[in-house]
Amino acid sequence: MAGLLAAGPAASQVAKPKQPNVLFILADNLGYGELGVYGGGALRGAPTPRIDKLASEGLRLTNMNMEPQCTPSRSAMLTGRHAIRSGTYAVPFGGVAEGLTQWEVTLAESLSEAGYATALYGKWHLGSHDGRLPNDQGFDEWYGIPRTTNEAMWHDTPGYSPEHMRPEYILEGRKGGKSREVKVYDMEQRRLLDAEVTRRSIDFMERQARAGKPFFAFASLTQPHLPTVPHPAFAGKTGNGDWADMLAEMDHNVGQMLDAVERLRIRDNTVVIFVSDNGAEFIKPWEGWAGPWRGAYFTAWEGGIRVPFMIRWPGRVPAARVSDEIVHGVDLFTTLAGFAHAKVPHDRPIDGVDQAGFFLGKTDKSAREGILIWVDNRLQAVKWRNYKVHFYQQDTMTSPAERLPIPHVFNLYENPREDEGKRAYTSWVLGPMLKMVNAFNASVKKYPLIPMGTPDPYQPPGLP
Repeated sequence: MAGLLAAGPAASQVAKPKQPNVLFILADNLGYGELGVYGGGALRGAPTPRIDKLASEGLRLTNMNMEPQCTPSRSAMLTGRHAIRSGTYAVPFGGVAEGLTQWEVTLAESLSEAGYATALYGKWHLGSHDGRLPNDQGFDEWYGIPRTTNEAMWHDTPGYSPEHMRPEYILEGRKGGKSREVKVYDMEQRRLLDAEVTRRSIDFMERQARAGKPFFAFASLTQPHLPTVPHPAFAGKTGNGDWADMLAEMDHNVGQMLDAVERLRIRDNTVVIFVSDNGAEFIKPWEGWAGPWRGAYFTAWEGGIRVPFMIRWPGRVPAARVSDEIVHGVDLFTTLAGFAHAKVPHDRPIDGVDQAGFFLGKTDKSAREGILIWVDNRLQAVKWRNYKVHFYQQDTMTSPAERLPIPHVFNLYENPREDEGKRAYTSWVLGPMLKMVNAFNASVKKYPLIPMGTPDPYQPPGLP
């Protein structure tokens, strides 16, 4: 970890404000339309009262944007940098050095340096070998899977043998040591993992509350990523199938963590965030629902990038507030570091902007007007205010991405489904959009992108 800039005056000059705890709950492939407060819930076979109540207790966003895949979105949230910069712009499929280089500074590293206890439980997907696991990237402890949930299905595939492809293991590790293999991640463990994530997250919060130490608890749930199956205790609970049972379980697990915050009497000094890593699941028969938006993950359609988001901080984030202002996942690093009086890197481009003023209700406006949208290593689209331009046509994750001879412009207020037959012929909006693109390209000339598969140790070109 290198290149950190102090967030404010030295401690000797001013009294340091109390640092809030952070409970960060991340769902995996939860579409915009799944939760009750976003138009789903009972319409999807299972009400979500606990998550809906959480949304009413703080700020709920209707224009929260993520990268369109699991690995890029996690990279962006934890580094404050678009994944294209870090060589993490696509889900890795082996054969290269996976995940974040150790040169990257994660939110966990920043908060740890600021005195936080840090833990991640659940899915990581930013490196699957020692040196690139959570306990190597700022987390004091972790338990979960290094890659992805669909690998649990390997064991039931005809002809599969560990001799041909080593299975994924649930791992456990602590900072300063190597991670150990706990058990094979199969379909039995797939059903059990989120309950264990919840249990361990609560235990971690209890330990830190007793110690009086601020904490960053990252509860990285594996649901509803395929295969979408519930815990045995929830199987058949709704009578509406596995998807609804899973949704009921997720709501229960979130409720358990919120109850722990209440029980520990740390509610007023705990920032709680609930968000999805990208848009809806696409693979049948587990496909999710993006609500009013077109598309699913792995695409630049709104259904691939627009996700549920809510943040609660009693007395600081005004309750019962809903906003359609544009926010991006990269902003969470910068904003949470500010809340924690932590440090952010100054020796590299940081794409996240500090949304504290907006989140805390000091302004009705987001600190950004637009976002750049990559799919793999292609700049596929740009959003600015209520307009969006696509440079490529790609309908689904299995469709080829075809460069458009003329960019397609949409007014998302008039055409939220991004219907090609209702394109907006207002080319003036390309001006501010291309200004954003040009600014990014200029930064790349000064700070080259890290190629995917770059091994450690990494140092940017031109630095000693």
